[in-house]
Amino acid sequence: MFVRGKKIYLKLLTIEDVSDDYVNWMNDNKVTEFLESRWKAYTLEDLKEYVKTMNESQNNFLFGIFDQENDKHIGNIKIGNINYFHRYGDIGLLVGNKDYWGKGVATEAIGLVTKYGFEELNLNKVFAGMYSLNKGSYEAFIKNGFSWDL
Repeated sequence: MFVRGKKIYLKLLTIEDVSDDYVNWMNDNKVTEFLESRWKAYTLEDLKEYVKTMNESQNNFLFGIFDQENDKHIGNIKIGNINYFHRYGDIGLLVGNKDYWGKGVATEAIGLVTKYGFEELNLNKVFAGMYSLNKGSYEAFIKNGFSWDL
C-alpha cells in the first residue's frame, strides 16, 4: 500500500526498511521521549520482528514515512488496534529523523493516514493519545481536525 502526499509518501513498512537509522531513533531518548516504547533498548532484530508482527496483523497498518525527494525513511505512522465491527482505530506516530522536525511532516502524515483510515478501511472514527507536554503532536493533530477530548 502506498499513499502519496505533497512532501512525503507513506508505504507499508517492510523488514527491508528496518535500518540502523531506525534502531538509532528508537534508542534516542529525545526521539522516544513521548513514546510508550521509550523504556526498552532496541536491536535491529527487535525492530524486524516488530515490523513482521505488524505486517501479519489484520488490525494494524504500520506505514513508513518517506521523503518524496530522496526516498529517505524518516519516520513511521500506524493506524492500529482496528475494531472492524465498531469501525474505529488509533494512530501512533514517530518522526525519527530530527532533520524533519518542525517541517510539517507529522501534520501531513496524520492527514494521509486519517484519509486512508476513512476511505480505504471504511472507519468511522480514528483517535490518538499523547502526553500533554508533546506540543508538536498536539498541534499536528489539531491541524488535521482532531479535537481535544478529556
